[in-house]
Amino acid sequence: MTDKYVLDTSAIVAMLRLEPGAERVRDLILAEKHNIILPWVVLFEIYYLTTRQIGEEEAKKRYLTLRELPITIIWQGEEVYLLAAARIKASYPLSVADSWIAAIAEQKNAILVHKDPEMESLSDKVRMEILPYKK
Repeated sequence: MTDKYVLDTSAIVAMLRLEPGAERVRDLILAEKHNIILPWVVLFEIYYLTTRQIGEEEAKKRYLTLRELPITIIWQGEEVYLLAAARIKASYPLSVADSWIAAIAEQKNAILVHKDPEMESLSDKVRMEILPYKK
């Protein structure tokens, strides 16, 4: 059986910045035995964060690089994700983006890979792999 993983924005940031956990994210993406899922909102966050911090040229490069990875991108906010994200947002102290990411992980019965302490509040609802936090 293929393991499914949803990558949070923090996991992608760790990979891009070569932070602790970067190697694990890269290994997950490159392992053929895994189904890696990237919600559209992660691409959105990476693009705007990179534009703010470095510039839009780098944001475009990162966006295109992420699009070329052997991953499944969830592009649409289907009703099942919308309702799950709304329930999560109503019950947990998460941003709208994190609620969408968590909802997709929950609905896909996937392991959520992140390094975001706020996501830990969902440990009773979503399976997760927590990458090393910055020290």
